[in-house]
Amino acid sequence: MKKVLFATTALVATAGVAAADVTFGGYARFGVAYTDDVSADTNSTDVTSRFRLNIDATAESDAGVTFGARVRFQQNNSDEGTVDAGADDEFGTDDDVKTGGPAGTKMNGARFFARSGGLEVGVGNIYGAIEFMPGMYPIDLGLTGLGYDYTAYAFKADAYQSGSSGAAGSNGVEVMYSMGDFGMHLSASDTNDRVAAHVSYSVAGYTFALGGQDSDSDADTEFAVSASGTMGPADLTLAYADNGTTGKRTVLAATFDVGAATNVQAYVADDDSQDDTGYGIDFNHSMGGGTSLRGGVAKRLNGDTSADLGVRFNF
Repeated sequence: MKKVLFATTALVATAGVAAADVTFGGYARFGVAYTDDVSADTNSTDVTSRFRLNIDATAESDAGVTFGARVRFQQNNSDEGTVDAGADDEFGTDDDVKTGGPAGTKMNGARFFARSGGLEVGVGNIYGAIEFMPGMYPIDLGLTGLGYDYTAYAFKADAYQSGSSGAAGSNGVEVMYSMGDFGMHLSASDTNDRVAAHVSYSVAGYTFALGGQDSDSDADTEFAVSASGTMGPADLTLAYADNGTTGKRTVLAATFDVGAATNVQAYVADDDSQDDTGYGIDFNHSMGGGTSLRGGVAKRLNGDTSADLGVRFNF
C-alpha cells in the first residue's frame, strides 16, 4: 500500500504531538462472475467489479501512544452476496474477504483505536474477536471470494463492516494484545449483546487458536478452534466452529505455490446444517506492481456453483 502523507508535524497545532498523518490505500478488481442457483433453477454470467479506498489517520503522543481511525469508501457494481465481514490486512489478513452490498458508493462506520507496544484498544466499527481469530480466513478464493464457505465461523460474530451499516452494525469495543508468539483478543458489541474472545499461540511454524462467544442469539458462533502451518509444499489450515443453531462447520484449506508468481488455493467444507459438501479451487498469478490475474470455481454448501475470473490491483 502506497502511503500519501497529508499532515506532518508542521501541521500539528500543539508541539506535544510527535507526528500525525493520513494515508490512502486499497484495491480495485473487475472481471466476470458466474452463478448457478439450484433453488431458483437459474444461472447467470455478469460483469463484477469493486473499488475500495481505505483512509487511515494517526497521531502519536509524547508518551508514544498512537491514536488513529479508519474509514472506508467502497463501490460495488452489483449485489455480490449478503455477507459483509472480514479482517483487515493491516494485521496480516487479506481484507478481500468482504462481499456483498448493493450497487453504489458507501462510506462505512469508523473504527477508532489507541495503540502502545503490543496493546491496542478499539471502539466503533470493531474487528471482532472471533472474526479476527487466526484460521478463520485461511484462503481468499478467486476474484470475489466465491461465497466464503471456507470461513468456519459462518459470519455469526462481530466483524469490521464495509457497508454503511458499519456504524451501527458492529458498534462495540475490543482489546487486542500480543507478546512474542502469544496473542489475545477480547470484544463486545451491542449486536445480540455479543461478548467474544480468542487466544492464539505460534510454535515451530504452527499457529493454534481457540475462541468462544456468548450472545443473546442461539444462531451465533459459540466456539471456534483452528490450527495452521506448513506441511511439505502446502500451507494448511484446519478450522472448526460451533455456530449454534446455524450449524457446526469444519474446513480444511490449502495453498500451494506452483511457480515463482503463481499459487493455487483449495478447500473442503462440511456443515451439518447443509446437505452438500462445499469445495473449491482457484489460481492467483502475480503480474507485478501489485496486479494479479485471479479466478476460481466453487461448489457451495447450498448446492450452488460459483465461478469468477478477472484482474485485481492494489494501491
